[in-house]
Amino acid sequence: MCRASIYDARNNFSSLVKLAEGGEPVELTRHDKPVAVIISYAEYQERKPKLSFVEKMARIREKYKDVLDDEGLPLPPKEYPDEKYYKKLDEMWG
Repeated sequence: MCRASIYDARNNFSSLVKLAEGGEPVELTRHDKPVAVIISYAEYQERKPKLSFVEKMARIREKYKDVLDDEGLPLPPKEYPDEKYYKKLDEMWG
């Protein structure tokens, strides 16, 4: 990592940007304390914060909203045991 004071960076900004474009991060200092970093745009894109699970789910819901809002296939009505069923059980266990 290249290191430069803010004063030097003002005078040599284009050369420092070229270094950053080449993949070399440039640390900018004020009174020998780091205050900023110049990085390439590609590296910046990689460092962008990732979406949280909730944000990903919200995007998926939005993308497939038409499918998720659909009622889907109709479910058959629940079948409850009738008298024949209970009679058969009585015969088996009775």
